[in-house]
Amino acid sequence: MTVIEVQNLRKAYGDTLAVRDVSFSVEPGEIFGILGPNGAGKTTTVESICGLREPDGGTIRVLGRPPHDRSLRRDVGVQLQESQLPDKLTVREALELYAAFYPEPADWRALTRELGLGEKLTTAYGKLSGGQKQRLSIALALVGGPQIAILDELTTGLDPQARRDTWDLIESVRDSGVTIVLVTHFMEEAERLCDRIAVIDHGTVVALDTPAGLVAGLATEQRLRFRPSVPVDDALLTALPEVLQVRRHGAQLEVTGTGNLLHAVTSVLAVNQIVAADLRIEQASLDDAFVQLTGRSEKE
Repeated sequence: MTVIEVQNLRKAYGDTLAVRDVSFSVEPGEIFGILGPNGAGKTTTVESICGLREPDGGTIRVLGRPPHDRSLRRDVGVQLQESQLPDKLTVREALELYAAFYPEPADWRALTRELGLGEKLTTAYGKLSGGQKQRLSIALALVGGPQIAILDELTTGLDPQARRDTWDLIESVRDSGVTIVLVTHFMEEAERLCDRIAVIDHGTVVALDTPAGLVAGLATEQRLRFRPSVPVDDALLTALPEVLQVRRHGAQLEVTGTGNLLHAVTSVLAVNQIVAADLRIEQASLDDAFVQLTGRSEKE
């Protein structure tokens, strides 16, 4: 059976409709991504799944039970976007405290070794780096030995190396048999980790597919980027049937088109004795799919 089933979820805060109609299911053993711009309804959706929000409409089942079922506390581990601990609480104290909430907790000592926190047991939370705090958040979400881990904006604020280290940890958690729901707005993170992705915008699911499936749904446009050895008149390129658009970024040209775009552009440049330096070919990406689906860039 599916481990999470969400049907027609709706949640409002006063006159603001945060989630208007969200439906999806999560299969056992997968990393299921919830992707969307800030304010799209991602966190409200996962907080409803965790039983922290009472939906105004729709149904949610987690392991066949409603989210507020007390027995789910043993089966679902959660790391929320705004999770914080007292600065003076040590890593050991936090893990011992959380382990005491469960009748049969996981071995938190083993978790610290697996997550690279073995040498930080006596370190206060306030003294941990951003990456170490995220590792501790994962450990606290897993200390109950859950079947499902819900991780909300886990790598926000981390430097690139710490983010990639955290991705490795998430994959190892999934490999141990835990189903993961990952909320993110990082395209690279979603493309790297997720088996399937629900793209949420303005409180609704606007797409649900694998990362490759979302990209494949785009128009088959290509982009070429290069620096011409001499100035180029845009009309030289826009006259080609394969070229849809020419844009300039300083000394660099970006040519968007279809078909055999590379051959058409390089041929006309060669005829005019123009060298295309630093030539790059860019295919459609998850970021392109995101912009097409939501009308907004990742930064927006």
